Amino acid sequence: MIFGRGSFVDLDKVLGEERNSEDDFVVFLVDDVHQDKPLAARVPVKGHDLLIYVNVDEEPSTKQVDALTEQVQAFNGKLPVSIVGLGGGSTLDLAKAVSLMLTNPGGSAMYQGWDLIKHPAIHHIGIPTISGTGAEASRTAVLCGPVRKLGLNSDHTVFDQIIMDSELIAGVERDQWFYTGMDCFIHCVESLQGTFLNEFAKAFAEKSMDLCRQVYIDDHAEKDDKLMMASYMGGMSIAYSQVGACHAISYGLGYVLGYHHGIGNCIAFDVLEDFYPQGVAEFRTMVEKHNITIPKGICKDLPDETIAKMVKVAKSMGPLWENVYGPSWEEKVTDEMLTALYRRM
Repeated sequence: MIFGRGSFVDLDKVLGEERNSEDDFVVFLVDDVHQDKPLAARVPVKGHDLLIYVNVDEEPSTKQVDALTEQVQAFNGKLPVSIVGLGGGSTLDLAKAVSLMLTNPGGSAMYQGWDLIKHPAIHHIGIPTISGTGAEASRTAVLCGPVRKLGLNSDHTVFDQIIMDSELIAGVERDQWFYTGMDCFIHCVESLQGTFLNEFAKAFAEKSMDLCRQVYIDDHAEKDDKLMMASYMGGMSIAYSQVGACHAISYGLGYVLGYHHGIGNCIAFDVLEDFYPQGVAEFRTMVEKHNITIPKGICKDLPDETIAKMVKVAKSMGPLWENVYGPSWEEKVTDEMLTALYRRM
C-alpha cells in the first residue's frame, strides 16, 4: 500500500517492477468520468498498453466483466502483467473481476459466491478516486449477474497493490461523496454488531467509524485523507468479519431497481432502526447536517412480483444474515419481514 497526497505519481514505478520484457503490457481500466480530464493525461500508459474507459452509470455486471475480459484477450496473444483499476468502487470491482477471469475459465457468473475462484488472478492494482466502498481493501468484486447481485468473494480477489492519493478524491460531487462515505459507515455498524465480530475486525471498524464522524460531523480540515483511511479500514473490517442486514437488503434494490450501491445502502439503512438503532440515529444526524435527500416511497406502490424479486435476492445472502442472527437465521429472515421493510422504503 502506498498512501499520501501526490502518491499517484508512484504508479509508473510500481508498474515498472512488473514489466520484464519489451512486449509486456498493462491494462488500465479507468472510470470514463475521467476521460479528457487532467487525471487521464497523468496515467502512465506505454505504447503497447491497453487503456479502456469503463462506464459505471449502471452497477457492474457479469456481462460487462466478460466483455472486458474478451477485449483484453483479443488485444494481445499473451496475458497482461498487471490490471490497473482507477475510479470508484465499481471500477475497482471491474478491475478485480477481470484480473480473475483472465486466469479462470468460463464466465464470471460461475464464480458469484464464496471461494469459488480456483486460480490466482493477474497482478492487479487499485487506485480509488472516490472513497467509502472499501473496494480497495475487500476480498470481493460485487457484480449483478443473471440471477442475482453477488460478489466474487475470494482471497485471490484482493488487490496486490493499492495507491491511496487523497488528492484524487477532492471535488467529488456532494451527494456521491455522502452516499459512498455512508457505505463505509454502514460497513462498520454491521461489522461491530455482527456475530462474526473478532478483535481484528473490531479494531479497524472502531477506528473507521471514528474517522467517519470526523468527516461527516466535525467537517475536519483533512477530511479527504480521513475518509480515504476510513474507507480502507472499513473494508479491512468486513474482510475479516461480514456485512449485515443493510447490505443484504440493498442488493435487492440494486439488482431489481438498479440503485447504485451507496444510495441503495442509504435507502435501506434509513428503515433499519430496529436492527441498528444507534447507527441509524447517527446516520440521520449526518443526513441532516449535509442536507442530503434520501429517496422515499420508492417501493410503496411497486407490484407484488417486483417486491418478491427483491426479497428473493435479499434472502439469498446467507452469510450476511448469519452475521445478523447467527446460524439459525433462516428461522427469522422471512418473506413477510423483508416485504414489510421494502414497503417502507
